[in-house]
Formats: sequence, C-alpha cells, structure tokens
Amino acid sequence: MKEYCTYGTHRVIEPKGVLPQAATVIDNEPVCHPNECLIDVNVLNIDSASFRQIKDSCDRDETKMRDMILGIVKKQGKMQNPVTKSGGMLIGTVSKVGAAFHDQDLKPGMKIATLVSLSLTPLSIEKIHSINMTNEQVRITGKAVLFDSGVYARIPEDMDEKLVLAALDVAGAPAQTRRLAQEGDTVLILGATGKSGLLCAYEAKKKVGPKGRVIGLVNNERKKELLDTLGLCDDVIVADALDALSVYENVRAVTDGKLADLTINVVNVTNTEMPSILATRDQGTVYFFSMATSFTKAALGAEGIGKDVLMIVGNGYAKDHADITLDIMRESEALRELFLTRYAS
Repeated sequence: MKEYCTYGTHRVIEPKGVLPQAATVIDNEPVCHPNECLIDVNVLNIDSASFRQIKDSCDRDETKMRDMILGIVKKQGKMQNPVTKSGGMLIGTVSKVGAAFHDQDLKPGMKIATLVSLSLTPLSIEKIHSINMTNEQVRITGKAVLFDSGVYARIPEDMDEKLVLAALDVAGAPAQTRRLAQEGDTVLILGATGKSGLLCAYEAKKKVGPKGRVIGLVNNERKKELLDTLGLCDDVIVADALDALSVYENVRAVTDGKLADLTINVVNVTNTEMPSILATRDQGTVYFFSMATSFTKAALGAEGIGKDVLMIVGNGYAKDHADITLDIMRESEALRELFLTRYAS
C-alpha cells in the first residue's frame, strides 16, 4: 500500500528525497489522496517579485504572460517562478477532503485561501481567464492540492474575497512585525506603500508607541503623499532603495545618527540588502521579507562592512498571522478602502 507523507513528498517526481517546495517537478494530478484536500481554484495571487519578473520578461504582454504561467505549471506541476523561486497563494472552493486529512471540519463547498506557497502546491490549470496587472491576481479555472501539513484560512463572510487574498498573501510580514518591534523603537520600512509595507507600518506604529518612530522609504513623491495621508509613518524618505549610501545618509539624518533599531525590507527588486543593513544600527535587526533577497549578498555584505546586525529571513508563516492581518483590515477603514481599490477591483 502506498504511503502518503504529511509534507507531500509522495508527489515529488524529481529530485527524489526533497520536499515539494525544493522539487523541480511534482505530480499535479487533480485527485485527492487520503491525506489531502482537493480545491477548485478561482484566483491565483502571484508573489510580487515573481509577478514583476514575469511581467518584465514578457514586456507586459498579457498573452505572453499567460503562456509563461501555463508553461511553468505544465513543466513543474506547480506555480514556482524558476527565476525568483517564489510562488504566491490561491483562493478556491473545497472539492474533496481525504479521510485522513487533519481537519475533518473542512467540507466541500467551503471557500478557503491557502496560506502555503504556490511554489510547493500541486496545481493544474484548465484555463487562464484574465490577469490583473495592478493587483497580481490571475483568474483561472483549475485544481490544486493542499497537503496535510498545509495551512489555510476560511474566507470570512464580512470581506471581499479578493481583498482577503491580497492581504493574506503577505500575512507573515505584519505578524512578524508585531513580534519584532518593541516600544520606543525606530522602525524603517523599505517599500512602505506596497501591500506588506502598509500592513507592517500599521502594526509597527501600534507596537512602538508614542516614544517610537516609524520611517517609510519610498521612491517617489506620490507614494510619500499616500503615506502622509494615511498617517502610518512619522517620517517619510524619498530615495532609491538600490542606493545604499543615499538610504544610509537619509536615515542617518532623520534619526540624528542613531539609525534604525529594526529595518523591514519588503521591496520586490533585487540588490536592496546593503541599504537595509547600512541603515540599521549595530546589533539592530533587519527583517528581509522580500523574496528578492539574496542570502549571500546580505551575509557577505554585512561581513564586508563590519556590521553586526541580526538578519531574519521572512517566513511567510507565523502563528495567528491570518487573524492578525484580517484584524488590521477590520480595524483600519483607510487601509481597507485602499486595499479594496487596489486589489479587489
């Protein structure tokens, strides 16, 4: 009798011996094994770094983007960008629940958002209906498999499902910010007007309190105006996140040379490791949530400039991260309306 692994290794085709995320090819046959949940997929939310890479490489041509996405899934059995190695998440309706699946309260017909990456999720796509260039969401007809170890959130009835998908795609970031930010801290956020940046700024503002400061770094005046309107940041710096010395000098100026206690990097472009490290005080913390981060550049770069900082890799999962993120959407009318406009249209 075939054994079915909690972590999904029974679907790994190559190379053998690795978990599905690290595999180059997995079995995406849309059947429900005893310890799996089969999902009818409506929408994919492609990871920001991955979506940007696909969009740029296809010159923003939607037909080419559809072909690329279909090609990736056909070749690998999952939506894992071969360049960025990242995936995203999905919304769908439960089709079938295996008899050995860990949550037997999950029933066919329930709408859920998966909280595990598409980079490890068996996925088959029948058709791509549309690609939204602004919110990174791809509407499809297809099926996906959730492994027994997989986490998910049921779609709350009081929220638009596309809003939920957009928010939960980055749920790990505000949850980790809640853990890392301390009262009185100076927190710097690179990419402060993206989905994760806004959620992190909101959570950081609550945690640091009146004696702390939240600094948002953006690349143009229009984004600065948005942050000023939302009131999520005490200071907003307009600078190129790729320019390490410019970021450092700007942060140094607004902090009277003290730099940031905690820097949160949520940009979706490469080569922002050193600006993050330089802008952080010695023995401060840098949280790299961006999937565009290079461990090699961060580790060797910090060593090269003699900077003693704690560097944390952004885990997309954190305990209660879905509840924390959806609570932000309920608490902040301004953020909720912005997310509805940007991501649920």
